[in-house]
Amino acid sequence: MGTELATSLPPWPLDAWYVACTPGEIADKPLGRRICGQAMVIHRGRDGQAVALEDFCPHRGAPLSLGFVRDGELVCGYHGLAMGCDGRAASMPGQRVIGFPAIRAFPVLERYGFIWVWPGDPAQADPAKLHPLFWAESPDWTYGGGLYHIACDYRLMVDNLMDLTHETYVHATSIGQKEIDEAPVTTKLEGDEVVTSRFMEGIHAPPFWRMALRGAGLPEDALVDRWQICRFSLPSHVMIEVGVALAGHGGYQAPADKKVSSVVVDFITPETETSHWYFWGMARSFAVSDAALTDTIREGQGKIFSEDLEMLERQQKNLLAWPDRKLLKLNIDAGGVRSRMAIDKAIAQEVAARAG
Repeated sequence: MGTELATSLPPWPLDAWYVACTPGEIADKPLGRRICGQAMVIHRGRDGQAVALEDFCPHRGAPLSLGFVRDGELVCGYHGLAMGCDGRAASMPGQRVIGFPAIRAFPVLERYGFIWVWPGDPAQADPAKLHPLFWAESPDWTYGGGLYHIACDYRLMVDNLMDLTHETYVHATSIGQKEIDEAPVTTKLEGDEVVTSRFMEGIHAPPFWRMALRGAGLPEDALVDRWQICRFSLPSHVMIEVGVALAGHGGYQAPADKKVSSVVVDFITPETETSHWYFWGMARSFAVSDAALTDTIREGQGKIFSEDLEMLERQQKNLLAWPDRKLLKLNIDAGGVRSRMAIDKAIAQEVAARAG
């Protein structure tokens, strides 16, 4: 019985809010996107609200994402069947559509500058279950980011973000430095979050943070205290508090005029078992009105994450080629291991609830 349950477990929680897209992606046409193995089409209805439906026309099975939006209804680009926001057929040239089978409509939430979908049980889709993002609602913070499609298991990205030791090697020319290797790492649970922390004192800032210091009007050559605090929350989100402060002013607790601090934003949305959508960005609390700095940081961050992309995709290929090889778990892996345990627990609870 236990073996049957283990082999039937899905690779991701379903009863959760995942980032589906940004508003700009559905500004002028429907968007097709596979999320947690389910093909969805996302568009705006007549009232301007975001809608997510199965990407499947009940007439001949064509992808509705190849169609267009007319008066808030999604029109199939194959034979013109128009679908309502509730997943029911609304009209079709020369046909009566009463009795056409409905398609699935997914719960949708638009908040914090993103469009979220709930791929699981719609009865459980409570907006209050969306993890709060303090920086997204504060005028003292600004945000800039982007999107990558990455051909690897989404959990490999969680591992990557919960252990920043790799920065020394993968990101040697931007945010990496030897002091990351040398600083001790602590991992703990804070409520429902897995938190991995690293603090470095009296060091020189790496190139990316020199740029940030310069942008905030602080001396880029000064010795700094640096911090990295990685926070994993279900279903697959990682927020990383990062920054540097002029040495001797309190580090993480330094006053705002003595530091540059940010939150690296990582929304990891599974697509298939070996691919995911990676919505990345940085929220910052310094020079918030400097649009040029936002663009510079976005460009720099995009290059950094592209380095992760190559490593993770090659890692996935290796794991597929050697599926029976056992991987090591070291002390630096504790954040990723605990995050995976949280994911596995959530999946098992969902499966048990549906079976019971």
